Amino acid sequence: DTRVFSLFKKNFQPTLTFWSVFFSFGLCIAFLGPTLLDLRCQTQSSLQQITWVFFSQQFCLLVGSTIGGIFKRTVPCSLIALFISSLFISIVFAIIPFCYNVGVLVFVMGIAGLAMGCIDTISNMQLVQIYQKDSAVFLQALHFFVGFGALLSPLIADPFLSDVNCVYSNATLNSTTDNLQHIRKTIVPHHVVNTSVYSLPTEGLVITNVSYAFWIMAIINLPVPIAVFLLMYKQGMVPCFLNKSLPLLSNDELAMTAYAERPNSIGPKGSPQAGEEDTVFGCCQSNNFRGASFSYFAIHVTGALVLFMSDGIVGEYSGFVYTYAVEPPLLMPHKVAGYLPSLFWGTVTLGRLISIPISYKLKPSAMVFINLGGVFVTFLLLLIFSTSTIFLFVGTASLGLFLSSSFPSMLAFAEDTLHYKGCATTVLVTGAGIGEMVLQMLVGSIIHIKGSYSFLVCGMIFGSLAFVFYTFFLLCSRLHNPPFSGK
Repeated sequence: DTRVFSLFKKNFQPTLTFWSVFFSFGLCIAFLGPTLLDLRCQTQSSLQQITWVFFSQQFCLLVGSTIGGIFKRTVPCSLIALFISSLFISIVFAIIPFCYNVGVLVFVMGIAGLAMGCIDTISNMQLVQIYQKDSAVFLQALHFFVGFGALLSPLIADPFLSDVNCVYSNATLNSTTDNLQHIRKTIVPHHVVNTSVYSLPTEGLVITNVSYAFWIMAIINLPVPIAVFLLMYKQGMVPCFLNKSLPLLSNDELAMTAYAERPNSIGPKGSPQAGEEDTVFGCCQSNNFRGASFSYFAIHVTGALVLFMSDGIVGEYSGFVYTYAVEPPLLMPHKVAGYLPSLFWGTVTLGRLISIPISYKLKPSAMVFINLGGVFVTFLLLLIFSTSTIFLFVGTASLGLFLSSSFPSMLAFAEDTLHYKGCATTVLVTGAGIGEMVLQMLVGSIIHIKGSYSFLVCGMIFGSLAFVFYTFFLLCSRLHNPPFSGK
C-alpha cells in the first residue's frame, strides 16, 4: 500500500544495502561443502582433519551472532561492523587458495564465521528497527537473498571441482568420480560417513583448479562492501567527506515510531530500552530483567526454542537426506540421491520468494503456524511412506517450502510482541545458530548408532517440539499483550 511503499522509498538505499550484505552471507555459507575435497587436496590433509573447518565456521558464526548484538541499534557502529564483515568475506575468498595448511584454513574460516554472524544479527536488527510492524515482508526478502547467495556459490564452484582424486601419488588410487561425488554428499559438519573405505592419499602432486572459484566469488562479493561504504558516506561517517545528512534511523525517518510508543507498550520498568546491551549475555543481566514480567522472559526463551528446532531441522535434513536415501530401505543410486539436497535448498529459496507477497497478506503468527504445521504433517507422511522414493522427493520439496519463511516470520512476530524493546533479534538468531549446530551433531550420532531410519524419526520429534514450543510462545504473547478491551 501507499504507506509501506513510501516507507520503503524513504529507506531504499539502506534496505537494498542490508539485502546485498545478506547475499554475501549466503555466498559464504554454502561454498564449503562442494569444495571441501579440493581444499583437502590443497592442504594435503585427511577427511577427518578438513572437516574441522566446518566446526570453525559454524562455531565462530555463533560467536559472531552474539557479538553483533554489541552494536545495539545504533547506525554508525552497525554500518562500520557490516562494512568490515562484508570486506573480510571478500578477503577470505581471495586468500583461501593460499592456505596450504589445514590449521591456517581453520583459522581463516573462523574469521569468515565471525563476519557472517555479525551480518546475520545486525541486518535483521536494522530492518526490524526501520520497518517495525511492517518488517515481515522485508525480512522475507532479506532471507531470500541469503538463499540466492547459497544457490549461486555451488554453481560457481562446480566447473572447477576435481572429477578425480586431486592428489596424485605412486599408490594405487581406488577413488573414482562416483566415489568422490558420494563423499561430497556424505560430508556434513561434524560427521563423515564411511571414509575408511576410500583411498584418499595426502602426499603427492596436488592438481586442483578450485582457486579460480574462490577468486570469482571474491570479485562477485566486492560490490557489497562498496555499497555499505556508500551508505556510510551518505550518513556522513567518512572523515574525508563529512556531510550533514540526518541519522538513518532518526525518529523523523521512522514512520512507525508512534506504534512503538503506544500506551500498552512496555514502559521503562517492563523491559530493557533499545539502547541497552543487546548481546545474549547483556540480555541476561539481572538489571535488564528488573521489573520485567515472566511473559517477557518467556517470549525470548520460547521464541529461541522454536527457531532452535526449526533451523536445526534445516541443518539436519539438508545434511543427512542424501545419507538416508542411499542406505536401506531406499538404496537409491548415488547420482539420483544427489539431487535431494539441491531440491531442498532450491525449494527453500523459492519459498522465501513466494513468502514476500504472502507475508503482506498474512500475519507473522499465522505464517509460523502454517510453517510448523506443514513441517509436522510432512514428516508424518514421510514416515508413513518411508519406502517410497517418489514421496521422498515430494516430501523434500514440501519441507523446503514450509521451512523457508519460519525464521523471518518468527523474528517479526517476536519483535512485534515485545514492541521492539527487547533483545529478541539477538536471542533468536543465537538460538537458531545453536540449533543448526547441535542437532546436526545429535542426528549424526543417532544415525551412526541406530541406522538411517532414525533420521526421519528425529525430524518428526524436532518438528513436534517446535510446534509445542510455538504453542507456549502464543500463550506467553497473549499474557504479555492481553486483548484490548475498550472502556
